[in-house]
Amino acid sequence: MIYDVVVIGAGAAGLMCAAQAGYAGKRTLVLDHANKAGKKILMSGGGRCNFTNLGTTPQHFYSLNPYFCISALQRYRPEHFVELIERHGVEYVEKTPGQLFCAVSAKEIVCTLITECEWAGVDIQLSTQISAVERKGDAMRLSTSAGAIDAGVVVVATGGLSIPTMGATGFGYDLARQFGLEVLATRPGLVPFTLSDTWKDRAAQLSGVSASVAVSAGDRCFVEPMLFTHRGLSGPGILQISSVWQPGQGISINLLPSENAASALRDARQHMPKRQLSTWLGERFPKRLAQALLEWYPEDDAARPLAHYSNQALDTWAQRLNAWQLKPSGTEGWRTAEVTMGGINTDQLSSKTFEVKDLPQLRFIGEVLDVTGELGGYNFQWAWASGVACGQSC
Repeated sequence: MIYDVVVIGAGAAGLMCAAQAGYAGKRTLVLDHANKAGKKILMSGGGRCNFTNLGTTPQHFYSLNPYFCISALQRYRPEHFVELIERHGVEYVEKTPGQLFCAVSAKEIVCTLITECEWAGVDIQLSTQISAVERKGDAMRLSTSAGAIDAGVVVVATGGLSIPTMGATGFGYDLARQFGLEVLATRPGLVPFTLSDTWKDRAAQLSGVSASVAVSAGDRCFVEPMLFTHRGLSGPGILQISSVWQPGQGISINLLPSENAASALRDARQHMPKRQLSTWLGERFPKRLAQALLEWYPEDDAARPLAHYSNQALDTWAQRLNAWQLKPSGTEGWRTAEVTMGGINTDQLSSKTFEVKDLPQLRFIGEVLDVTGELGGYNFQWAWASGVACGQSC
């Protein structure tokens, strides 16, 4: 079998790239070891797929080389993908500012991509194992369970290590190392935190309770909801900060991000001196969380009116509410991580074509690269943008 372009990986970036290459007149094949295309798309966003973010900018991505993603993101913007799915009749909703989700099902995104590949004349071959990829003169040869395949260009779109139950492997990284490329250390990103000992028990008792918070680590802060779980903390705010958090590092959680607790407590004491702290907390937090806060610090009598609290006592409570200090024991790991931090060092690739410098027959796109977006549709936009840039240049 001989193809102009062989794309390894039938995910978001791979299918997008293949369609573009096909439309450019290249004989194109997509290979994947999975039995279904777009598995990660199908499960993303609770089955509704947050397929882009209208506010996408390079600043929403993490990379050792922050300039690498600029070219592709500028050339293929969110409105371009929106126009594509509108042509396919996909209805969508904007859940939070900029974040677009399918109104019905993520299946429509996969269907759109596969239809585009069909229209472009792309062959898609699933349940196919690849045992070797080798350079053969000015071309490449793949040894697969379906036989040998020769390709003018091989595009690796195998993704990262997150969610191995969806078929994630380190194949792309192994292939990069085989051809002498540097692979930066990888770790789970956009992943829930686990807690230990007392705090794990406390979180478990509040499992399912959510609160809007500002969570910080280092010099980064995200104002998003936080969710207590049986093992620790999750929710958008926690997932966001997990991508910058380092093992052993503490985090600071502002449980009242829109309020200065010290001022509010002193104001309440002055104007409503008979009000109890439990009542004040109950007005600001879900009932279970308000009660838990009082139980965590039993030295205070919840029935005591605010008039009996000294400035120091109120400041202590304000510190607990505006700057709760916590040290996660770890994360949930690859099992639930939405993305992979790190990956192939982009210094070794062209930001225009995604080809390996000095080896244009080999290209890498999508999550396998050291380009990782924040939560909110940015990673899919990177998949579309990198796929289009590569596919059009093959």
